[in-house]
Amino acid sequence: MTVLGAKWGMPESLFWLHGRRPEQPVEFAEKQGLWNVYGHPEMAAIFQDSATFGANTARLFSELPQEFSDGNLGQMDGAEHRTLRNLVSQAFTPKVVAGLEARIGQITHDLLDQVDGRESFDLVPALAYPLPVIVIAELLGVPASDRDQFKEWVDRIFEVTNIDFSLNEGKEKVGVSIDQAMERQQPLRDYLLEHANERRVRPREDLITKLVLAEVDGARLSDAEVVSFANLLLLAGHVTTTMLLGNTTLCLDHFSKQAAMVRADRTLMPTAIEESLRMLTPFATQARVTESEAMVGDTLIPKDQLLMISVSAANRDSRTFAEPDEFRLDRYPNPHLAFGRGVHFCIGAPLARLEGRVAMNILLDRFPRMSVERPEFIQSAMMCGVGSLTVRSGG
Repeated sequence: MTVLGAKWGMPESLFWLHGRRPEQPVEFAEKQGLWNVYGHPEMAAIFQDSATFGANTARLFSELPQEFSDGNLGQMDGAEHRTLRNLVSQAFTPKVVAGLEARIGQITHDLLDQVDGRESFDLVPALAYPLPVIVIAELLGVPASDRDQFKEWVDRIFEVTNIDFSLNEGKEKVGVSIDQAMERQQPLRDYLLEHANERRVRPREDLITKLVLAEVDGARLSDAEVVSFANLLLLAGHVTTTMLLGNTTLCLDHFSKQAAMVRADRTLMPTAIEESLRMLTPFATQARVTESEAMVGDTLIPKDQLLMISVSAANRDSRTFAEPDEFRLDRYPNPHLAFGRGVHFCIGAPLARLEGRVAMNILLDRFPRMSVERPEFIQSAMMCGVGSLTVRSGG
């Protein structure tokens, strides 16, 4: 079988990041001064034990600004994380998410109307990018008409995530990268702060207003916390879905037999989406820090060590997944870690799954003979997906 990705020219360096499995599930990269984790059982245990494997990796980099941690759910653990996560989770309850289905369908149709009749088009700017941006912007209460500005900011932020932690770089370079990312986030943070200040004067029925008015232990959130919340939701809330749509399209194009089964039986679409999340994991790498000396598999790791976790490799661990390089619609259960696990399980996962299911079904309805013509993969050590995906409409 042709290696998924090689068919379209995915760079060899990205194969390793996006699924190649080293022989050892845990190894120390002496040159870089950090630990690489590749195994699924080892990674699942790490995600489930936030007391031992903390999310606050920023504490290893004293030069980072405080704003990086304030209100940043991805850098919190314990009671503080639980309290603030409960605030945001109100916007992602099953009832709220289910109520968005019709709106997601409407946006999808409106976007595809603009490319209807074309022989070929780029799926990313046509659908995969704007759909989740519009949805999350409407939830937050910021104008979806600003999505081009969002894209410019996001592109500049993710330009500095192109670090191959396991092969070339170490903790010092990680710290520099985070510092650069914070600098590039500033325009977006300023923009969100302006909206937050406006809500204090004129509240609305949106998530930014809920954050501004929320109290934790009798105290309102600080400006930095409100902005970090909104920033995280705006970035992670659309990037995952953008890559999910592109990656699912790639998988269905590559595995034609399974694609035919999905077209014939749309109840298989959620299964296809889960399998694409496993095979081409959007956020391919995550980081943790040891809060105490800990065992990871058979390896003892000291306290205060940086762990770079290759989720993409874990999702193809043959110890957990039979035929890991096959796209299987009968894979049940499918315990992939694309959305994490434990207390840091992706809060927007239900929305991403809904957007994926609705958009992919409409896409197949409107372009039943669609095929991939040319993908361009994001050159990032942290993410697996396409920045551009030219498809032929097939009719």
